[in-house]
Amino acid sequence: MPSRKIEDCNTILQDVWKKASALYAITYPDAAKVFLTCTYRTPAEQLELYALGRTEKGNIVTNIRTGGKHNSLPAKAFDIAFKKSDGSLDWSVINFKNFASIVKGLNTEVEWGGDWKSFKDLPHFEIK
Repeated sequence: MPSRKIEDCNTILQDVWKKASALYAITYPDAAKVFLTCTYRTPAEQLELYALGRTEKGNIVTNIRTGGKHNSLPAKAFDIAFKKSDGSLDWSVINFKNFASIVKGLNTEVEWGGDWKSFKDLPHFEIK
């Protein structure tokens, strides 16, 4: 199972996550709570994700076969999601946009997958 520990990310991402998640909670107190879904994943875990929608059933969730920014220690990327008070996940685009806006204001070295032209990856943040 991929790591969700922010300590597995490089120090820039650790700092951005800690500040952005705190600011998000203060700025949007009634919104779904942000949490990490992935920091580091092994090359084998990356290959399993790459197979989805190709050789395995499911939707394509990555275009990176190996050597992605999640696949090194320290990791150069993290993914997030949002959880409502009832425990269900909230995939509302506005949550991702609001969080990304905070991240962009904190550090211009961090890129949001939601800004990509072709493969929009709303949960993804990485070092440029």
